[in-house]
Amino acid sequence: MIDGLIRIAATTPRVKVADVAFNTSEIENAMARAEGQGVEILCCPELSLTGYTCQDLFGQQLLLEQAETAMLKLIEFSRNLNLTTIVGIPFRFGGALLNCAAVIQKGKVHGIVPKTYLPNYNEFYEMRWFSSSTAVPEHSATRFCGQNVPIAADLLFEVGEVKFGIELCEDLWAPIPPSSLLALGGADIIFNLSASNDIVGKHAYLRSLVSGQSARSISGYVYASAGYGESTQDVVYGGKAIVAENGKILAESLRFSLEPQMLVSEIDVERLRAERRKNTTFSKSTEVFAPCFGGRQCILVDSTPSLHEDTDMHRDITPRPFVPEGEELDERCEEILCIQSQGLATRIAHTGARSVVLGISGGLDSTLALLVCVNAFDRLGLNRRGIVGVTMPGFGTTDRTYNNAMTLMHSLGITVREVNIAEAVNIHFRDIEHNPQIHDVTYENSQARERTQILMDIANQTGGFVVGTGDLSELALGWATYNGDHMSMYAVNSSIPKTLVKHLVKWVAINVADETSRTTLLDIIDTPISPELIPADSDGSIVQKTEDLVGPYELHDFFLYYVLRFGFRPGKIFRLACQAFDGHHGCQAYNDITIHKWLTVFFRRFFAQQFKRSCLPDGPKVGSCSLSPRGDWRMPSDAASSEWLKECECLNPMKEN
Repeated sequence: MIDGLIRIAATTPRVKVADVAFNTSEIENAMARAEGQGVEILCCPELSLTGYTCQDLFGQQLLLEQAETAMLKLIEFSRNLNLTTIVGIPFRFGGALLNCAAVIQKGKVHGIVPKTYLPNYNEFYEMRWFSSSTAVPEHSATRFCGQNVPIAADLLFEVGEVKFGIELCEDLWAPIPPSSLLALGGADIIFNLSASNDIVGKHAYLRSLVSGQSARSISGYVYASAGYGESTQDVVYGGKAIVAENGKILAESLRFSLEPQMLVSEIDVERLRAERRKNTTFSKSTEVFAPCFGGRQCILVDSTPSLHEDTDMHRDITPRPFVPEGEELDERCEEILCIQSQGLATRIAHTGARSVVLGISGGLDSTLALLVCVNAFDRLGLNRRGIVGVTMPGFGTTDRTYNNAMTLMHSLGITVREVNIAEAVNIHFRDIEHNPQIHDVTYENSQARERTQILMDIANQTGGFVVGTGDLSELALGWATYNGDHMSMYAVNSSIPKTLVKHLVKWVAINVADETSRTTLLDIIDTPISPELIPADSDGSIVQKTEDLVGPYELHDFFLYYVLRFGFRPGKIFRLACQAFDGHHGCQAYNDITIHKWLTVFFRRFFAQQFKRSCLPDGPKVGSCSLSPRGDWRMPSDAASSEWLKECECLNPMKEN
């Protein structure tokens, strides 16, 4: 396991019903293939050794003896492999026949897990041949393939630092699946050996069960179902492998393939454990249900982590974790705007405000805030003239942003005010004896604070309050002037990362806006991000580009997501980023030197700027991450960053070993 990730695989081998020798050979091929890809745990389908559809042949002595003999062969085959393999077998226990999963590794059978819930309805009649795990007394062991082997439905297996449990097919469909208790008992990953036939509509429901159970149990869930070769006498088995993690499907195999399939991915165990630690409902559930698994056995599997040369992950690492893809993006944008607008509308109604006031710069953040204000006023049935947009040109304001700000405000029908701040700021420079030719932090912040004073005073004039425009990414980096644009009465963008702001504005432009507003919004999206506090160049173009100074927002948002959501250390975030930004995801590629540079900047600024976040105004939480001191993030302003920066330094690609 590297960086908390363990490589697993689900396979759907070819099968011949009742041909144990053929099936054994196919499983061996799958094991060899998995070992060659650095897989640590491999899951085969239900009754994969014999075939699931043997029916009354399960009552034949010859078939059962062949199955046990074949297991001896598989056990021997595993002797020189690091791989842990889970095989589906029929198993005789006393006077009962059980539908089981056997865990084998390095020449040893570590445990046998019998199926609990046997379907006996519609096309299923497993009770004709098999008994439930309830037929097995607690803490039982059995003699199998010359070894003493524990047998129970609630066994846990520990491979390296990872614990896993097993359930079989119908177990997942039960009102309370065994995997729920296995997860509460410590299982990080659940493996499901299945033989689920395909009928119209069933697959979508199955996917929802797998993803839902992985979410409910905050676990990895690996599903392997029987496919080509199973009897089609009355039903068809299309075969399917699914890997899910905490509600998200990471990978899926093809259905109805005539070739054997191997689905390889990684489960981020560290990520799952971070979620469990944070989720107090999960930890409370472990207390409530402790009597149900107090006597559970945990079996140590002597596994050596794979040292395979293939270090790239099979799971996809998106470079934009805050931005969904496809149709989900449109749905998400609409939902986020509704949350923002609902929050603002509630605040307006509660305070009895006659107006809202916000600075309009012609940039992305103020544009999004304005769109939220318009939506909120429309919801409340208020006249948009109660929205006071104030443009405050200064030393760095360009014609492009000024014109976009004015055009947008007029097209949306709000009250427009213009206050040029140059004279007031120059007076301030004289008062504090600052040379206006020195374009330092004083030069920049004086403008930001002057603008905030204007907004606050206009809010007093109009009986309203100031709506903040700053976003989550700026808060993370401290890219705001303390007691300047950092402050407002309600910050509608405070949990929106910069990478998502652009998509929200674009969604409004395409789906809601009139033609004039649409044209303006699309140009705002294409405008370089800048606070415009430094004079433009001789051509009137923006000189001060934010991403040149603090780094690309898509990198910083990536770093921020994994810091806030899972508490990952710099080393892991760096390696994830190197894979995510390799140029294969339709976004800018960054080399490891660039990623390391901005990762170091991120951690330095994130720690140093906490004091700004400790006194943030109210604002709506829209996603899984927030920096509100009253919500998701409570950090001392004087916390030391030394250990994080030290690890960043150790990652330096330019540093000689």
